[in-house]
Amino acid sequence: MVKQENSDEFEAVAHPLLQDLKSLEGQNSSSPEKGASFSGAVFNISTTMIGAGIMSIPATIKVLGIVPGFILILLVALVVEVTVEFLLRYTNSGESSTYSGMVGESFGPWGSIAVQICVIITNLGCLIIYFIIIGDVLCGSQSGGTLHLGILQEWFGIQWWNSRAYALLFIALFVMLPLVLLRRVDSLRHTSAVSILLAVVFVVICSAMAIYALCKGKTQKPRLFPDFAHQVSVFDLFTPSPILVTGFGFHVNIHPIRAELGKPSDMRSAARISLVISIIIYFSIGFFGYLLFGDSVMDDILVNFDQSSDSTIGQIINDIVRLSYAVHLLFVFPIMNFSLRANIDELLFPNKPILAQSTSRFLPLTFVLLSFTYIVAMAIPSIWYFFQFMGSTTIVCLTFIFPAALILRDGHGISTRRDKIIAILVIILAVVTSSIAMSTTLYNSAQS
Repeated sequence: MVKQENSDEFEAVAHPLLQDLKSLEGQNSSSPEKGASFSGAVFNISTTMIGAGIMSIPATIKVLGIVPGFILILLVALVVEVTVEFLLRYTNSGESSTYSGMVGESFGPWGSIAVQICVIITNLGCLIIYFIIIGDVLCGSQSGGTLHLGILQEWFGIQWWNSRAYALLFIALFVMLPLVLLRRVDSLRHTSAVSILLAVVFVVICSAMAIYALCKGKTQKPRLFPDFAHQVSVFDLFTPSPILVTGFGFHVNIHPIRAELGKPSDMRSAARISLVISIIIYFSIGFFGYLLFGDSVMDDILVNFDQSSDSTIGQIINDIVRLSYAVHLLFVFPIMNFSLRANIDELLFPNKPILAQSTSRFLPLTFVLLSFTYIVAMAIPSIWYFFQFMGSTTIVCLTFIFPAALILRDGHGISTRRDKIIAILVIILAVVTSSIAMSTTLYNSAQS
């Protein structure tokens, strides 16, 4: 009996977070609140993937052509599915229930810190970008000496209350704050469902407009393959990969969503269904957006809709597309904020109880993060180059490098020879494509 008590005391000291999680699981099992639903997990994962990057997919299809574009979408999704399987396998075999903790089990404290830093850079950058895009849609923007009016300014004229500072402050306080104050990721399942619905609405509108233009003979003949003769070089074929990696990279939210599932074993199925949904939406947006605007499609297709229409109906459709996208990002924001806040807390307070149980840490951290993203979004008008940099570095590490490294390290002795070969191929593919993509983007930026 004494030996058992000493063993329990040692485990509590050695794994304080594990003890907190076990006690929380015990409380949840005795409480009437059930685990998260399977559909909620699918909605939350899908919302993580279908974020700001979807508006760049048509430009990706323009560069690659329809056939290579679809192949690249499938290839990235396949590799993501493999690395998600790696993460889930090691999560089930180890003691940690967080991404950084799991990497820390194999690579020590510095491995854990590396994951946390990558998550912080990636998610914080995404949240700032969401704020900027929402501000552009609602309050307008100015680029190249041209003023683009926002929806609020088109409807109500230029007023003090629909300026970027006041409009975003109102949204932050009365829309984003109530959502980010939710302590369970499953509580966001309804807003995530609406977010997916809005993405589907955008696909339907784009497809209807493209089919109508096709019937009227107003569309260009879409290219099935890259145009090497005039516009595209071989190296340009690598530049779309960071966009897709950024889109499909939902690894930061695997563990928070899995921890709340009624049956954690359902996480594999939820991830696969979400990947299928994202593939369909990505290719549909890419194909119909490219068919609709042809070679004139911009890097952000939202700019194509931010143009005056010859008819009232056309202007209404443009406004619906832009407004639905802004609302879509509003509902993606709390999902990305959830894992960001958890990783910052785990980095700053590694031996404290989990964040959801501590109001003294949860509230200040939530307010500071929301305030910081608002202030940076107001101070910096555009960080798209930073977004491209993230897609080639931190997101690649979180999506490909770290999961493959776990397999090669094999801290729990569960990796097969086939797993290690696949892991090596994943790392080589990720490093080569990301290096070429980043170098090409920098070269093209310097040339222009």
